[in-house]
Amino acid sequence: MTLHLTNTAKTFSDGTRALLPIELTVKTGEIMSLLGPSGCGKTTLLRIIAGLETPDTGSQIFFDDDDVTLQQVEDRKVGMVFQSYALFPNMSVRGNIGYGLKMQKLAPDKANARINEVLEMCQLEKLALRSIKALSGGQRQRVALARAIAPRPRILLLDEPLSALDASLREVLRDELAVLLRKFNITAIFVTHDQAEAMAIADRVAVMDHGTIVQSGTPEELYRNPQSMFVAKFVGSAMLLDGSCKGKKLTLAGGVQDLPKNTTDELVFVRAEDVHISKKGSLTGTVQTTTFLGTHYRIGISGIASGVLTSILAGQTAPNIGDTVKVSINPEALLILPNGAHKE
Repeated sequence: MTLHLTNTAKTFSDGTRALLPIELTVKTGEIMSLLGPSGCGKTTLLRIIAGLETPDTGSQIFFDDDDVTLQQVEDRKVGMVFQSYALFPNMSVRGNIGYGLKMQKLAPDKANARINEVLEMCQLEKLALRSIKALSGGQRQRVALARAIAPRPRILLLDEPLSALDASLREVLRDELAVLLRKFNITAIFVTHDQAEAMAIADRVAVMDHGTIVQSGTPEELYRNPQSMFVAKFVGSAMLLDGSCKGKKLTLAGGVQDLPKNTTDELVFVRAEDVHISKKGSLTGTVQTTTFLGTHYRIGISGIASGVLTSILAGQTAPNIGDTVKVSINPEALLILPNGAHKE
């Protein structure tokens, strides 16, 4: 199913504009992520798509060619996975998965076949008769996904489905969720504030801020070609190199940096993986922080730009706090944002 939103907005009764008019299309079988900080409107948009919130007059929501703008939630045939999973604790895994089919009044033989199919797809066969209370967080997440997908919804909506899990489990299940969603081959939208999660799972990401979509594209497009300061900082934590540009040179507090092109009033950003501590570097700074993270160190360097620059350093040793270090940055790795991108 293809989802298309036209002029979709939401103003609450107290006058709060949670969503400005939005245009969005999600293609059949596409996995779209709504990514943004708390309060940016992403969950409100998801609830409008589900039919749990009524949009402003003039909004239009289409499932393929069907205008569902005023349709009740039970008539839209959407599947939902909530942050809390909202599983029935008094039912088994099989009972939870079959609940939606029971509401559809599907014939018992067809319902059992559908349940068995979904149990196999989600690798839950051995847990079919187990109580929900006896499951781990990761197993509950798979049951919630299986329950949502069993009735064969037109679209699957997921609201922060991994946020309740601890960090190590969340990373494992993030990859598992990406595999499962593609196995289902269903149009899906999921809300998250975690950019790594969005980039790992989604085919396309819509970055939201202050009630609107500020940029959308593939994870690679957003990471490599941000169109605003907000997107550059939110997707990949880019750092501003604030200095004086003249031609292909950027003069900073800590030295002169080569640029890939002639630059005037454009903004120059760099990411931590492109900041290299090197004796041949043209920039000079002072180590302010050193954090060991197992596979690498994160080094905070002051004195090069107005803010602290972060460098990712592989290896077994790291400079000490207070050390003076040389830094090199490949000009081709810099992000040069267009005029007007300073607007966050």
